[in-house]
Amino acid sequence: MLQPYFQSKKLECGTDEAGRGCLAGPVTAAAVILPKDFKNELLTDSKLLSSSKREFLEVILKESSVSFGIAHIMMETIDEINILNASIKAMHASIQQLTPDPELILVDGNRFHTYPNIPHQCIIKGDSKFLSIAAASIFAKTARDAYMKTIDKEFPMYGWAQNKGYPTKAHRKAIREYGITKYHRQSFKLLPDSEGI
Repeated sequence: MLQPYFQSKKLECGTDEAGRGCLAGPVTAAAVILPKDFKNELLTDSKLLSSSKREFLEVILKESSVSFGIAHIMMETIDEINILNASIKAMHASIQQLTPDPELILVDGNRFHTYPNIPHQCIIKGDSKFLSIAAASIFAKTARDAYMKTIDKEFPMYGWAQNKGYPTKAHRKAIREYGITKYHRQSFKLLPDSEGI
């Protein structure tokens, strides 16, 4: 059972990202403030849920959240500042959208840059421990998946509606055949070392 909060007396938000390991598309983060009494037995780490369950939970969370924010950081910025910094930048951008401001930020993972005037707590595998981080993981994943489905219409040969930009065999095969697009992260190893693009 996921925990409702880290500190009961503080207004907390959870934050998480999706798409760090992808070859194409943005890295997307979300931040969520849930009511202290929020309960949902289905809610867990988005990676453990089917897309239909994530979409079902997204509707419930949008209705139940005190506040939430979602932010995409695009490929050019990922290439410029690296994926870790881009992930944290996306988290900061999503936290900035929250009203009221949280008093404590619960971060999934072990790396974060201090957010102005608000303390944070990094929690490894936080999306399977705290409801607010799990909620953020749902929002980040569903928003990013929706974005990848949209750009799939522009470049259908890469299969982004299915692989969401991750380095699947089919995605890499398409890179070999068609080269790269404006949505590919050029700082990433798009093909194994033995192959050129």
